[in-house]
Amino acid sequence: MTIISLLKYAFIVLKADDDGEGGTFALYSLLCRHAKVGLLPIDTSANEVMQYEVRSSFKVNVKSRAWKAIAKHKSSHYFILFLALFGSCMTIGEGVLTPALSVLSASSGIQRSLSYMSHKCFSSQRKQESISNALERYVPVPTACAILVCLFMLQHYGTHKIGFMFAPIIIIWLLFIGGVGIYNIFYWNKQIIHAISPVYLYRFVRNTDIDSWRSLGSIILCVAGSEAIFADLGHFSKKSIKVAFVCLIYPVLISCYAGQAAYMSKNLHVEDFNNLTESVPRPIRHFFSVLSLFASVVGSQATITASFSIINQCLALNCFPRAKVIHTSDKIHGQVYIPDVNWLLMILSLTVTIGFHDIVRIGNATGLAVISGMLITTCLMSLVIALYWEKNFFLSACFLIFFGFVETMYLSACMLNFHKGAWYLVVLLALSLTLMLAWHYGTVKKYEYDLQNKVSTEWLTELGPGLGVSRIPGIGFIYTDIVTGIPAFFSHFIANLPAFHQVLIFVSFKSLAEPHVPPSRRYLIGRVGPKDYRIYRCIVRHGYCDHIRDTDDFEEEIIRSIGEFISMEESDFESLTSPEGRMVVVGKPLPGQNVLIPLHDTYSTVGSDSFANNDSQISPLDKICVPVKKKVRFMLPQNCPQMRVSVRNELQELIDARESGTAYFLGQSHLIVREGSNFLKRFLIKTYIFCDKNCRQPPVALNIPHAALVEVGMVYTI
Repeated sequence: MTIISLLKYAFIVLKADDDGEGGTFALYSLLCRHAKVGLLPIDTSANEVMQYEVRSSFKVNVKSRAWKAIAKHKSSHYFILFLALFGSCMTIGEGVLTPALSVLSASSGIQRSLSYMSHKCFSSQRKQESISNALERYVPVPTACAILVCLFMLQHYGTHKIGFMFAPIIIIWLLFIGGVGIYNIFYWNKQIIHAISPVYLYRFVRNTDIDSWRSLGSIILCVAGSEAIFADLGHFSKKSIKVAFVCLIYPVLISCYAGQAAYMSKNLHVEDFNNLTESVPRPIRHFFSVLSLFASVVGSQATITASFSIINQCLALNCFPRAKVIHTSDKIHGQVYIPDVNWLLMILSLTVTIGFHDIVRIGNATGLAVISGMLITTCLMSLVIALYWEKNFFLSACFLIFFGFVETMYLSACMLNFHKGAWYLVVLLALSLTLMLAWHYGTVKKYEYDLQNKVSTEWLTELGPGLGVSRIPGIGFIYTDIVTGIPAFFSHFIANLPAFHQVLIFVSFKSLAEPHVPPSRRYLIGRVGPKDYRIYRCIVRHGYCDHIRDTDDFEEEIIRSIGEFISMEESDFESLTSPEGRMVVVGKPLPGQNVLIPLHDTYSTVGSDSFANNDSQISPLDKICVPVKKKVRFMLPQNCPQMRVSVRNELQELIDARESGTAYFLGQSHLIVREGSNFLKRFLIKTYIFCDKNCRQPPVALNIPHAALVEVGMVYTI
């Protein structure tokens, strides 16, 4: 607890937050930005567009040998990504195993209390044994399962409400075990406090045998929450975590364990002498059993929220299949709830509880998950010290060697218990890691195919009535992953159905390796082709903790941003040059400075409802269904003499197109593995296809109304 929890996590690792976010992926994102080790799919021809920021970017003053070596060798990039994914899987594994272990352990304490009470009520030895056997069989597992179901059903309330609900319980619990620990120290053995000296650790290592060494795998459970402290940074402030741990939790737990050791040193003859319940004075033992049941729920909560945070980061960086993310707090961006993941964790925790129904086996698997995650954090943290903090290589190596040596000792002890339950973690790791790697691999390959098969912008701008291509009233949103050129699926659509909308907007979502992108830096707007064509490109940049696709007003934000772009295009504004021309960084305007004035609480249509009224421009798009839907309309400011006539006309065309209706174009990919591909590639692509068909669909993730959706099928030969 002193070396790992206090020194490593509270004093060192917590300083390596990524804008308030923690966990292995936060460390990875720091390395992606500052050591250029990212493998996220980014169009190299538009790299300047994606990485443009007004604030000065991080620059390494003197590139170290380590920096040059990592930047040069692509294999090191893959290895660092593997470490980040491996650490994330360990955190998810803790989210499955820790609730099962802590709740089942507390339920066993309830069973022991009931057994003791039954011995008081019945004098017959046979009756006592039969009741004890029945309680042992029917109380711990069913009680644990019921509590786990209730715990996971509470998750949708969010961290703030759950924390407010359980805060009094955990405060009482900490004060209670701290008080019991101090009582045991003075009552049983005052000299036990000397055991905090590292000398006893050295004696243990020097004189130990393999059975004693194996017990270290259980000792690591005392610091099981250390990794969750770091991963939960997005839910709480760094200062609050550090102050609470250093000033309250650390001294209380040291007192508790020292008191338990003092009791054990004088009561080795007692049955279950190493159980914490036995060290509690008998008059308050039943109260302790009930309180521990509630405290186990709080301990489980920390690992569950850590799993949500890690998976949320993986989603934004294309390392996890699509899932709905719900922000449960308006003030703290990191407090999230993922329904699909929540129910999956619940099912897996129940499976572990029912399948093993043994604290020792579940504890062995949990210990392996805890120490493996810590070791991954140590490896990534050593790189952060050298490449981000720009400390000398010797300091980074000392951190890696010192903490890595301690954690490797415990890892070796956990591996000795592999056949006693720890194997389950390996199975869980294999499934989750395969899922993440397959999704990332499939996403990258799909993006590479889009880049190789995109069409130049000149191809679209050269199309006109002379070639039989007509323009239809309305706005067409084309969602694509590429930030330059025309996606292959849209050219395929035009080749078969020669018509597109009066206003076209190519929308691309691009995740940056940072937690949040402020609204003032979020949108990059530019033109595709000459002004008269009314074709725009909007690149939406977001951090791995931002969720802007699920919002109901996203379409309105895009149109408002394009209006701002039109009004300031010819002015002296902050911009950059992309391969297709000038792009503008558009943010939220100040109150009263809107170029397009929103009119709320009006009803209009979604879809191309004016197509049928234009007999000269009939096209297959006319058949899109149009339901009635509440949406925001826009109007131009009445008195704005400084606005040019050409700008006003273009803005009016944008408003008229919005009134005519909106259609959304998405590419529906069908991946096919190329003949002659090796088994690993075929397996990863097949896994990606399975996940893509069974996870949240893109129209749902983008909050697109189905009646206005046009999906264009494309075959991707990978």
